[in-house]
Amino acid sequence: MWRLPGVRAALRGVRTAVERRSRTEAASETSVGAMERAVVRCVPSEPKLSLSFALADGSHKNMQRDQSEPLGRALSRIATNALKGHAKVAAAKKSRKNRPNAGSGPVVKLYYREEAVAEDVLNVDAWQDGAVLQIGDVKYKVERNPPAFTELQLPRYIMAGFPVCPKLGVEFGDPTGSLFRWYKETKPRAAEPQGGGPSSSSPSSPSPGWTETGVDERVYTPSNADIGLRLKLHCTPGNGQRFGPSRELESVCPVEAGPGTCTFDHRHLYTKKVTDDALIRTVSYNILADTYAQTEFSRTVLYPYCAPYALELDYRQNLIQKELTGYNADLICLQEVDRCVFTDSLMPALEAFGLEGVFRIKQHEGLATFYRKSKFSLLSQHDIAFHEALQSDPLHKELLEKLALYPSAQERVLQRSSVVQVSVLQSTKDSSKKICVANTHLYWHPKGGYIRLIQMAVALAHIRHVSCDLYPGIPVIFCGDFNSTPSTGMYHFVINGSIAEDHEDWTSNGEEERCNMSLSHFFKLKSACGEPAYTNYVGGFHGCLDYIFIDLHALEVEQVIPLPSHEEVTTHQALPSVSHPSDHIALVCDLKWK
Repeated sequence: MWRLPGVRAALRGVRTAVERRSRTEAASETSVGAMERAVVRCVPSEPKLSLSFALADGSHKNMQRDQSEPLGRALSRIATNALKGHAKVAAAKKSRKNRPNAGSGPVVKLYYREEAVAEDVLNVDAWQDGAVLQIGDVKYKVERNPPAFTELQLPRYIMAGFPVCPKLGVEFGDPTGSLFRWYKETKPRAAEPQGGGPSSSSPSSPSPGWTETGVDERVYTPSNADIGLRLKLHCTPGNGQRFGPSRELESVCPVEAGPGTCTFDHRHLYTKKVTDDALIRTVSYNILADTYAQTEFSRTVLYPYCAPYALELDYRQNLIQKELTGYNADLICLQEVDRCVFTDSLMPALEAFGLEGVFRIKQHEGLATFYRKSKFSLLSQHDIAFHEALQSDPLHKELLEKLALYPSAQERVLQRSSVVQVSVLQSTKDSSKKICVANTHLYWHPKGGYIRLIQMAVALAHIRHVSCDLYPGIPVIFCGDFNSTPSTGMYHFVINGSIAEDHEDWTSNGEEERCNMSLSHFFKLKSACGEPAYTNYVGGFHGCLDYIFIDLHALEVEQVIPLPSHEEVTTHQALPSVSHPSDHIALVCDLKWK
């Protein structure tokens, strides 16, 4: 009889001897002679463990039991409440010789290393990985905390030519250690009344008919031949050593035709491959937050020329994912990122293409910075909100004293919720190479020039602290939507290193909010992509608002990826459109270490 005292050593032994199934075996759930599976989820932070297994009649049983409960009670509950299916099957069998307790139902036992586990052992210690649960004639191999999907979802809109990346949540595993296999319908079928979702059919289910696509990666890009067909994803969670129960997911809608040529298609011709280690391909892009795109004001006033469906998040996400992944970038700085877009769309899509990201919320939306994992690792983050840093950080004491002389202006500045996201990255190839990547979205109002000047002064002082005091001498890349054209005081301040107290932007909102002061900063910065005619093109305005500022002491520009032509931008009058997901245009350039 196996008892509690040896459980810890036995657990260590069974973990080192855990069954290592091959990928082929993991994908096959019904191999001949395979033992049934009983999955146990048991984590220290939760009072209960869960136990799930299939009954003899094909139904599935899920149980929740206290971790501190004696095993005997759990086995008794299984015997009395969960074995009706087994009893029915057993009753139909003709041979019942030598079966103990035949009149009271099947015997239920738990074995570990071929010894019965004592019924007074607590559940938390009894249900070990590799144990065997026996219910009548049926044996189940216990798998404790195997990799499992906590979330699995396909996008609602799936279009030919656009990558499909499932949203995944994996417990005790990770997407890179998991297996994927994509199927498509053999022929179109009528839409189901209740829509799609996790499929209850097996991979061999004859209806509907499915055929393999030949793709066994996380991301699948449908072709025109897939139009009108639904997709199915068969996936098995893993962690590099073991695999958990597989799941299947069918798309809600069939693959649709794409919008034709997009504004970024020609740009992708310049970015077909990831750059070599000497280069840093950098992207800055305001992707238009869904919280702003999906309003009546946006549909009727800001973007009345844009087809309503092209403003829907599910549609725009397809375009954003394809555009970003097609740049094969090493750094991506995004503005106007909804939290749900970051977690549900951008993270899984860009992760599948080798990037990792961090997010900083502003108010209704925020900033996201992604970096290529093969080139960089994240050393530290130093994000700030301008209004908070200005009031509390001694670094900005002198600036705050200047601003305090103008109470009306100070009040307006401190009301703004803008933030700057600052990440320090280290090269994975050369640990001596580090870089400070800053990302921001300055105050938007056309009359807020003086506010943007103050925000930029705070940002640059903070970035200097990070790049000079915390990490002395590391170069800076500063991306963002600065809401400032090249003729503004903000741009003059950045490029020239100073701004005079009599500059017109100090009275950008009239005499009542005047706040004249002179400012200077330490850096020598350059706009890597120059001064394009516009990076924002809407019905009532077009101009250059976005920049990638680089440290001229340490970085130089290798190439700038051409922006879309004016004809491409205005094909559907303005942006956004059915072929472009935002009202801004991404800036893309290849930078080189000096």
